[in-house]
Amino acid sequence: MMTKHQYTRRETLKRFVLTPFFLAAPRALLGKQLWGSGLRDAASSGSLSSGSPSSGNALSGSNNKWVSLFDGKSLTGWHANPEKIGHGTGGLWQVEKGVIVCQQDPPGSGNGGMFMTDKKYGDFELVLDVLPDWGVDSGIFFRTNNNGACFQIYLDYHDNGLIAFISTEGKDRMYIRPFCIDGVLDTKGNLTGFITKPDSRPEAWKPDFLQYHCTPEAWKKAWKIGKWNTLRILCTGKYPRVTTWMNNVKIMEFDGETCPSPIYRKEQLAEELGREGHIAFQVHGGTSSWKEGAMCRWKNIKIKEL
Repeated sequence: MMTKHQYTRRETLKRFVLTPFFLAAPRALLGKQLWGSGLRDAASSGSLSSGSPSSGNALSGSNNKWVSLFDGKSLTGWHANPEKIGHGTGGLWQVEKGVIVCQQDPPGSGNGGMFMTDKKYGDFELVLDVLPDWGVDSGIFFRTNNNGACFQIYLDYHDNGLIAFISTEGKDRMYIRPFCIDGVLDTKGNLTGFITKPDSRPEAWKPDFLQYHCTPEAWKKAWKIGKWNTLRILCTGKYPRVTTWMNNVKIMEFDGETCPSPIYRKEQLAEELGREGHIAFQVHGGTSSWKEGAMCRWKNIKIKEL
């Protein structure tokens, strides 16, 4: 039976009482490693309780070397947001066939959250493969704190969305989007392409907000519909300079030292986030922000500290 390692912050008792999965619990547990509130991993002596980082990260490594953040088998080295944040209690995270799969918990409930590395990172280069369903609203967070404040690389795969550009989460939000995408669907509802349009918010874009950005046509050419896509993020500096690539195509370059966006609070962010924070993946909260049943998949997650 295929092993599935599952992490959710929903109460264990509710899963036994309300979730059909647990109606066959004795049989199902033979093939699953489950995480929940107060639940321990019976198959591992180095187990975690929900919402608590492990005492050590077996995947950690020395500086200036590529280190895998996902072993392809378990969620070792990761934890859900310790306390409820605006997006929810954490979402549902599990390993299936060597891939991390995430969605709202339960699907369509509006309950999302973030999944965070136990270790904190400052300057780094991060590479990963991602495969979202159309209708997913996710993101790659960095310099993240336990309240969900962070810098973010968009993974908004839906109408009026965008991928691989930058924003922040927290008290004072910044968002920079020179354009956004809408999906083109066939008669069966399958995504076949994109149209691009300007962001409707005037504060979202002026040409000097970024040091570089790709054209809408280059973005559409780079993204591969229905296939794995490789994202690369380079982050350095107290006021981070952030560059992103998508399938080896440079997408944007942001200079946190000089960005003139009126909604970018450089000093407040530096004080709130500090020089280091967690890497985190997001399941957006709310029923309008994540299509019911949609999933986002992650693999080949590697980081190099700089």
